[in-house]
Amino acid sequence: MNLDFEKTGGLIPAIIQDNETNKVLMLGYMNEESLAKTHETGKVTFFSRTKNRLWTKGEESGNFLNVISIKDDCDHDTLLIKVNPVGPVCHTGEDTCFGEENKEDILFFKYLQQFIEKRYKEMPEGSYTTSLFQSGVNRMAQKVGEEAIESVIEACNGSDERLVYESADMIYHLIVLLTSKGLSIEDLSRELQKRHKK
Repeated sequence: MNLDFEKTGGLIPAIIQDNETNKVLMLGYMNEESLAKTHETGKVTFFSRTKNRLWTKGEESGNFLNVISIKDDCDHDTLLIKVNPVGPVCHTGEDTCFGEENKEDILFFKYLQQFIEKRYKEMPEGSYTTSLFQSGVNRMAQKVGEEAIESVIEACNGSDERLVYESADMIYHLIVLLTSKGLSIEDLSRELQKRHKK
């Protein structure tokens, strides 16, 4: 990274983005010293123009910004820093400095996939997911079929609430089946992306 601090008077803007949700959390400014400290500690440190000193985000609140990656732009005068935030980012208590909620419900699928994979590796007793894995591929596939039929019935003759409920059951059982075959919901996503490009 060959940053041009002189071009911008010694401070360059740093866009802070959540590594999981891709939401822009805030914008701050960095000088060479604050960037070096960010690299050294793994926590985002800015140069505060109002305090006229280095300022590590979270030094008072504990809501640190843990660095995942740092990239500069094509002109080498702006940074994009991907982070895992600890708590809300804004001093007002909001998730972001732009008043947005920092979550994407769709990302729960990623968590669920990881959770089911963990169950597959550990096979804890008393877990419904474990019992599905132990029942074998035929039974898991049958459960996906049963839940699909129930989803169709609710779509044709039921309520939206029940359709969502039964469809959620179908997706859960499908992820279990995929996991047992060494596949994941991400494989489905990649396949759909390929089709979309066509």
